[in-house]
Amino acid sequence: MTLTSPRRTGLTDQVIAQLRTQITSGEWPVGSRIPTEPELVERLGVARNTVREAVRALAHNGLLDIRQGSGTYVRATSELAGVMHRRFADASPRDVAEVRSMLESSAARLAAERRTERDLGQLEALLVRRDDAWASGEAERFVAVDTTFHLAVVAASHNDVLGELYADLGDLLRGWLRDDVGPELRPEHLMDHRRLVAAIRAGDGESAAAEAAGYPFLCPGGRAPQEQQEQREQQERQEQQAQRDTGDQDTSG
Repeated sequence: MTLTSPRRTGLTDQVIAQLRTQITSGEWPVGSRIPTEPELVERLGVARNTVREAVRALAHNGLLDIRQGSGTYVRATSELAGVMHRRFADASPRDVAEVRSMLESSAARLAAERRTERDLGQLEALLVRRDDAWASGEAERFVAVDTTFHLAVVAASHNDVLGELYADLGDLLRGWLRDDVGPELRPEHLMDHRRLVAAIRAGDGESAAAEAAGYPFLCPGGRAPQEQQEQREQQERQEQQAQRDTGDQDTSG
């Protein structure tokens, strides 16, 4: 998709429309840096002030993030997603987990009732891609595939409103998953989604809903503080036991 020189009427609105199209079409993905102001001026053939005004408007709507000294980055793919970014930026991880649980369990229940063979094929393929991404050790790659998997479950519900809502949440979901996974993939963070797909394939809405409802609370950010403390203590005990076992082996050797 190429940028074209707009007509000389309503220049700012036309530039806004073109930039929005680059974003919503995926030409400029979330997290990517858009062309610099001089580059946009050259491509569009408009004045610098027009480009600056358009970028500021899209930043105000939540689609772009202007970072002084770094550039302008895509924050969201729609105005609603942008509003959600601003509204939920400081939300409690536990609150986020509860909302995800409600949405994802409802979607999984509907998916079990309405899925097509094409939906099932896509979910099975994404399971394979998810395993491959985990095996690669690349956290960002895994987050991208895992997000796509969750979006595919919602799509299999064949509820357009739920699909649109979750699509707008998709950018936020990617951020939440990125926080959950962290900079490196740890074995205790991997959740097997095969039972969910099996329940959807079997048309078992209750099992699918229950399986999906629990995932957000298994993520580190979704656990209550007490649960997080217990998790840390358990991990420390395991590490200490592993060290003792290693010491015993060295002594016996």
